[in-house]
Amino acid sequence: MSELQNARWRKSSYSTDNGDCVEVASNLPGLIAVRDSKTPATPALFLPPAEWSAFLTHLKNGA
Repeated sequence: MSELQNARWRKSSYSTDNGDCVEVASNLPGLIAVRDSKTPATPALFLPPAEWSAFLTHLKNGA
């Protein structure tokens, strides 16, 4: 997807140094992209911002 050329990936502040990290790009118009930091060349998961927000809320509430 050509939008990923401009993606600014970031890791969670909860990430450890063991390499098991999820990276998120939230600077893409109308999309949140998520990928595995160990395999950045594999396809990313794309979510609408509302679904990403709902996912984070679910995690924060003890899912």
